[in-house]
Amino acid sequence: MAEQPKLLGALPSPFVYRVIWALKLKAIPYEFIEEDLTNKSPLLLKYNPVHKKIPVFLHGDKPVCESMIIVEYIDEVWPQNPLLPNDPYERALARFWVKFADDKGTSVWRMFRSKGEELEKTMKETQEMLQTVEEHGIGEKKFFGGESIGIADIAFGSVVYWLEVIEEAVGEGAVFEAHKFPRLHAWIKNFKQVPVIKENLPERDWMVTFFKNRREALVGSA
Repeated sequence: MAEQPKLLGALPSPFVYRVIWALKLKAIPYEFIEEDLTNKSPLLLKYNPVHKKIPVFLHGDKPVCESMIIVEYIDEVWPQNPLLPNDPYERALARFWVKFADDKGTSVWRMFRSKGEELEKTMKETQEMLQTVEEHGIGEKKFFGGESIGIADIAFGSVVYWLEVIEEAVGEGAVFEAHKFPRLHAWIKNFKQVPVIKENLPERDWMVTFFKNRREALVGSA
């Protein structure tokens, strides 16, 4: 019997949840190995010696790093419930939005770590990112690729769900407002109602407390 794949991660990392969602959507059994990022394990340092970051996916003795690369690897190895479209053009579009999420979604974390003028700047950048997706990404579809959840939804789910928590933890006004982003609000509601996603979301109140405490430690005395 083949050895179960392993996932090295720390919660509530949104990047780890991307991989968890992909594994759960494909009903792939796996072993989760919790990492202490203040004291990184020899296993993590062995299998991701370049960046020394989570998540790391171990398939046999083969490590795969970087969350969306892991998700694509999982999609190729386990073809059931595909996350990428078959059509080459649709697949290219999905990858475009994945890259957009990775490139522009970083504003959420800069917002989390900043205050004053820098916070105002990052809040504006985050709203600009959301506006782009609102106007060009979703359209009238239920999900990015149509009626079923796909790889771009996984990428943006880890941006928007965490944004909802981060804006509450920061407490400096709303960023993701329903009247400004109605399509995205409908999309994230649909995303969170997918049974596999709903069962594998970190608990919101716990996350708000977690990130409030982290933010206080990061910027409270700065």
